[in-house]
This record gives sequence, C-alpha cells and structure tokens, in this order.
Amino acid sequence: MEARFYWVEMADVPQWLVSTPEPASGGAFEEPWMFADGRVLSPPGPIRAEISHPGQKRAFMFSVIEKAPIVSEAVANVFRSFAPDDVQLFPVSIEGEAEPYFVVNATRVVDCIDEARCREVHHYAEDDPFPEYAGEYRWIYGLRIDPAKTGGAQVLRPKKFKTAFIVSEEVKTALEAVGNLGVSFEPVTGPQEPLPRGS
Repeated sequence: MEARFYWVEMADVPQWLVSTPEPASGGAFEEPWMFADGRVLSPPGPIRAEISHPGQKRAFMFSVIEKAPIVSEAVANVFRSFAPDDVQLFPVSIEGEAEPYFVVNATRVVDCIDEARCREVHHYAEDDPFPEYAGEYRWIYGLRIDPAKTGGAQVLRPKKFKTAFIVSEEVKTALEAVGNLGVSFEPVTGPQEPLPRGS
C-alpha cells in the first residue's frame, strides 16, 4: 500500500499567535526565515518569541510571519521518536510561558513533487522581481508528492516548494494523540479530493 503523507498547515481554530523566533539577547536573525528553509543549521543559541496575539495556547503552531514550526515538549518528543534524522529541535522561550517550547527545523529537502497529479501549479516567471526563485513553485493547489521518492523521510520539505512542511501518516497519528494542536493535515498522497461546490 502506498505510504501516506500530509502537509501541516495552520488550522482555522482559536489559537494564540507567536512571533518569529529571535535571539534572546535582542535584535533579529540575519535570516529570520531560516527555520523554514530546509537546511541543517548551526545551533542558534538562546532564542525567544513573543506572543503577538493572545489566545488559546496550542501544542503545535507556526510563527505568524516566517512560519517557523513551534511545538510543546510533548510534540517535540514525537519528532524525537519518529524523525530524529529529519529535524533539529531548538529550545525557544515564549514570553510569559514557563513550560518549554521548541522550534522544529525540518532538514530534509526531497525532490518528490508529482506535478502531474497536483491540481494547479504556479511557477515563478523568469522575469519575476525575485530572480533567485526562477524555476521554483510560486504556489501549488492540491499538492501531491510521490511517496516512492521520499527516501524514508518522516518529515520533509519538498524541493522547489519548501514552504510545505510534510509529515508521514505515522507522525500525523502520533501528533494527533498529543492533541490540542493549532495545525491541520492536508493529504498530499492519494487521489485528489473533490472541490467544494461553487469553487
């Protein structure tokens, strides 16, 4: 049976909003998007994040601008158990919170997008104002990946579309068992689900 994978995205549920992690000593990182860039990072030292909008605390969320995955200790343990070779976990202190949280840095970038099975694909144009993105995907609707090309990864970001944080069904199930998540899981394997009427 084909392995199943899911795109983890911010869910439309009541939740607090947390800012992009930054050095605890002050200032900002030179590359504030680095926690969503799919590469191994040198330990950044003590980091912190502020609550940019109060709300219901969640065990898994994304920072509001740079989309860094931020998780509780229980969720971090899922990644430690199921994907130790696919992620780095960096402690982050959240303003006013005593319990530990972690930034999850997915380090596996895999060339696995099944473009023919995606619903709609948009590329950056050659004359785009950001030439460094030429050939990459601007956005994909109905993303589909080929699980046969994932190379055993449990957590990954797809090559040329690293905005997508992808987990295996095993990781999804373990995360759901923790509960209180501020994220949803969109299938990226299997047949396309029908669009809602009127779409």
